[in-house]
Amino acid sequence: MTATTGRAGRREWIGLAVLLLPTLVLTMDMGVLFFAVPFISTTLAPSGTEQLWIMDMYSFLLAGLLITMGSLGDRIGRRRLLMIGAAGFIGASVLAAYADGAGQLIAARAVLGAAGATVMPSTLALIRNMFHDPKQRQIALSAWGGVLTTGATLGPVVGGLLLDHFWWGSAFLIAVPVMVLPLIAAPFLLPEYRAPRQGRFDLLGAGLSLAAILPLVYGVKTLAVDGWSPLAATAVAAGLLFGGLFVRRQRTAAAPLLDLSLFRIRAFSGAIGVNTLAMFAMMGFTLFTSQYLQLVKGMSPLTASLWSLVPSVGVGAAVGLGSALAGKVRPAVLMAGGFLIGASGFALMTRVGTDSPLAVILTAAGVLAAGTVGTMTLTAEMVVSAAPVERAGIASATSETAVELGSSLGIALLGAAGAAVYRSRLDGALPAGLDGEAARTAQDTLGGAVTVAAELPGHLGTELLGTARAAFTDGLHVAAVVGLVFAVGAALLAYRLMAHLPARPAESAAPAEAAVPAEATEPAAV
Repeated sequence: MTATTGRAGRREWIGLAVLLLPTLVLTMDMGVLFFAVPFISTTLAPSGTEQLWIMDMYSFLLAGLLITMGSLGDRIGRRRLLMIGAAGFIGASVLAAYADGAGQLIAARAVLGAAGATVMPSTLALIRNMFHDPKQRQIALSAWGGVLTTGATLGPVVGGLLLDHFWWGSAFLIAVPVMVLPLIAAPFLLPEYRAPRQGRFDLLGAGLSLAAILPLVYGVKTLAVDGWSPLAATAVAAGLLFGGLFVRRQRTAAAPLLDLSLFRIRAFSGAIGVNTLAMFAMMGFTLFTSQYLQLVKGMSPLTASLWSLVPSVGVGAAVGLGSALAGKVRPAVLMAGGFLIGASGFALMTRVGTDSPLAVILTAAGVLAAGTVGTMTLTAEMVVSAAPVERAGIASATSETAVELGSSLGIALLGAAGAAVYRSRLDGALPAGLDGEAARTAQDTLGGAVTVAAELPGHLGTELLGTARAAFTDGLHVAAVVGLVFAVGAALLAYRLMAHLPARPAESAAPAEAAVPAEATEPAAV
């Protein structure tokens, strides 16, 4: 196989395509349900709580099991785990599409999340096995990062288009033909890899990992959407407690699930930190952009999602430019530059008003996303290159877990800042004549204000909408200033963390081909 001799050949590049398509589906699946929820509500009649779990169960299980599955792939074989996950995703997609009750759909979404957690770290780790030349690997990982972002953007669009022509189950079945591809092609195109001399699998560590990440992600997301509540705060506290127990277990276990010595590698720990910061910045503002397009500009969800594709042009350009510069410019400069570009996007967000041309927010969102996604593409290369090859699976999973946590924290903290300003601006500014319940609903969220305004007589509804939309943009401006300060601080921190690294990350000391039994290294002949 050409990868073991240095540079990748045609087989490796075709194999990369086989890895990218499942990655696209996994990221699309997070947003493909946005338009299906009303149809599911009509057909399955879930309760409010069940509807929330239908939406969130996938991402909760995905985040909670990434570390466990990354470690498992290092032990049983990354290609094998990828194929197991693809088969599980197919089965769960079919079950979800034909579910006849909310409980069945929630269970299917849980299996989808678990299957996704097996596929995500496997794709990134296998790229590490297939591409040993740093320049080629950077190109491959740039493509992987671009697909990751594209899938998140395309999910709502694809879901909306499918539901214009088919029933809600089609939103799940779209994944089936794509996940069949790695089942057929993986044995012929992808190398197998198992780390040698692994001890007994750390079941206790896996349980503690799940017990830490699940409540933490749940608590942070609940705080972001619903504000303060004892349950959400307790969940965050429980997650932090179990996280401490998990770290203690990993320090004492004979065969730890997560090798904490990885964090002593400055390139690895720095990349994980930068990844978390980048997702905090980008996802923290995605919610504002979506709400602005729908609730301030009055677009339908499908129209808003189609317009949201425009910033991806800048993202694609940033990914390509970052890949081209990776071998010439030090990571510290590139990553600090990416955050400063993101900071300029936040600065542009402060110029968005209720009557601003659509180009203003789309340009701001594009600049913000270009800076942060370009940075994340570089960190993917650093994670897989800095970690020893036998730990590439768990290293990839750790990076992706950091992405999930950074995303949740960004939505929570920036969202909380914007919500606090919104409520403050509406305090005492609501039109006279609203009853107590309507006033509370309007002051809670802009969506609530839009709902209340639709039920009011003409001039009162118009007045409420104008006041609420102005309050929302004020909140957007404050959140943008917070994000701007954060992005500038992140640029300084990234430069400090990466200052010692050369223009191109050094290869891992562990040779990739030495750790795999000879009979497992080569794929079947094509």
